[in-house]
Amino acid sequence: MQPTRVVTAQRFAQGMTFDHYVAYTGTPENLARQAGWWLGATRHDFSGLLRKRYELCRLSEAQTAAIRWLAALPDGPARLLVISEEWSSDCRRDVPMVARLAEAGGLELRIFPRDGQKLGRGPKADPAESPNADIVNAFLNVKDGQTFQTVPTVVFLTQAFEVLYIYFEFPAIYRKTELARRLGVPASRENRDKEWERFIRDWGALQESPFWQVWTSAAVDEMLSALHERLVVGS
Repeated sequence: MQPTRVVTAQRFAQGMTFDHYVAYTGTPENLARQAGWWLGATRHDFSGLLRKRYELCRLSEAQTAAIRWLAALPDGPARLLVISEEWSSDCRRDVPMVARLAEAGGLELRIFPRDGQKLGRGPKADPAESPNADIVNAFLNVKDGQTFQTVPTVVFLTQAFEVLYIYFEFPAIYRKTELARRLGVPASRENRDKEWERFIRDWGALQESPFWQVWTSAAVDEMLSALHERLVVGS
């Protein structure tokens, strides 16, 4: 197992509980921060939606039994660290379910916003801009030799703050890029006329469909399976 070298007990405690995070997303402080360009770079108050998602999210009996079984193992998961930004539909979909997972397993959960006042666009977080740059840069998503500040990032930690498994963004069966292409995502930010309005409408409808919860459940299954492989198989 690998120590984080960044996440100490004191630093972990500085993160938000799920309830604190949901309340924070609706504050003037948060709403004044920059958001993703697809929202017009303006924050929306998603606190109500996050609460609704939390109420809708339920683990299956098998998922509940699995996280409790894993948590009971020596050096099993004891804490969950989440890097999130609520403008991300992936965060709005999965972070409430992660909160349910933490509750079921008796895991201590802390959530850290990724960005400062401006949207984090670079390969690494800028410490001069993001108050959580140390956390973000400790858990960057590496793809083809490049690093990304992915949200959500879900880090499973032992009692001693050793990293067991890191989950990034969305489950493998949710083919987001292909879905966006099929729904006709505009090729550029400047194309924000009827084509963009239609895409946003269709993308919103997808999030209201039953498949949104299917992908949420798949995210939990992916996390549990990876933890099982790490703790039992040792890979």
